[in-house]
Amino acid sequence: MKQDYLRYWPGACYRAAILLLLAAPGTFAQQANVNLDWNPQKNTQQLNPYGGNVISPDVADDHTITFRVKAPDAHKVELTGGPILLALKAKGPVPFIKGSDSTWTLKVGPIKPDIYVYRLLIDGVPVADPNNTFTGTSNQPGYSNVIVHDNKPAYYDAKNVPHGNITRHIYHSDVLNGEREMYVYTPPGYDSGKKYPVLYLMGGSGELASGWMLDGRANFIADNLLAEGKIVPMIIAMPNNQVLHRSDPKHLEKTYVLFEEELRKHIVPYVDKAYSTIADRKSRAISGLSMGGRHTQAVGFKALDLFSSFGIMSAGDLDPEKLNPAFFSDTKIKDKVDYLLVGLGSGELDFVGKRSEATHKALEKAGIQHDYYIGGDGAHDWGTWRMLLNDKLLPNLWRKSSPKTK
Repeated sequence: MKQDYLRYWPGACYRAAILLLLAAPGTFAQQANVNLDWNPQKNTQQLNPYGGNVISPDVADDHTITFRVKAPDAHKVELTGGPILLALKAKGPVPFIKGSDSTWTLKVGPIKPDIYVYRLLIDGVPVADPNNTFTGTSNQPGYSNVIVHDNKPAYYDAKNVPHGNITRHIYHSDVLNGEREMYVYTPPGYDSGKKYPVLYLMGGSGELASGWMLDGRANFIADNLLAEGKIVPMIIAMPNNQVLHRSDPKHLEKTYVLFEEELRKHIVPYVDKAYSTIADRKSRAISGLSMGGRHTQAVGFKALDLFSSFGIMSAGDLDPEKLNPAFFSDTKIKDKVDYLLVGLGSGELDFVGKRSEATHKALEKAGIQHDYYIGGDGAHDWGTWRMLLNDKLLPNLWRKSSPKTK
């Protein structure tokens, strides 16, 4: 189209345009907020976001970030949010500076490339950044994501590789007396004539079924690992494991019973009917983050007829033998577990560290082979969970040999 259009320009203009295209190809090759960019908040065109009045966040190649908000009547604006403050090694909210045009500005960093959750505190009220188009969607108050890019796509980005599909399923639950949703990833080249193992991947408190897709980037992570030959083709089912209002006073008392019933009566049967699965325990895994990790332990360990592999992320129990007496007293349990991950971020040792360690020690005492891993720079956040999914869980599922206890 460009060449056809330029053909009708006068000769000098045509030659000038060609020289411009050759001299600065990047100017025309990349447009922000058009593709699934790996550096979407790099301000290549100096354009305000659609509907916004300032550019925020503005992420530079040196890994610094400039936040802006126009708030003429505000008396105080600060940056808050556990993941971003941890990356900045800040012990509390970081203040903005107000300019003469009523625009509040804060430049921070450099910080390590990753995706960080943050909010703005405007006169003490936590809000999502009103100019940031990357706003989190979950069963909790809104938040924003800042994407600090490196010099190439990250392991969780959309790359030029074969991509799988994600389907949103709506079904009726007799257990929970209502309509439920579940997202299911099928690998690139999914063939209903073949049979696939299934990973059931769950979120934490305040997450929706879409969390592992939107914030966790589970589909892109799986696509990239498959392209590198690091994992086996699998189906990933991402159900909604919120079965009771998180603030319900009887949440802990009821949630495990309800989720186990939902899992057995609806979730697993639905996936086995809708997809070409290997419908046996050896080809099913269950994993989750935070509350989903608790569900994996409290419910998954009781469902050895359904699952043989488990992933406990940022979770655990201080008394695992009491939580799962049948599991730990089973004399054949060593042969029933194919892979088991207990993983957490290096920045959350004070938060869930004791629970994870107690679970690890109980498994070690029982002689149950498992992968105990503490790593990454994150805490109780998606930076940790994406890392665990990519580095540990997916590559180790349905392999011939399991890793030794670490």
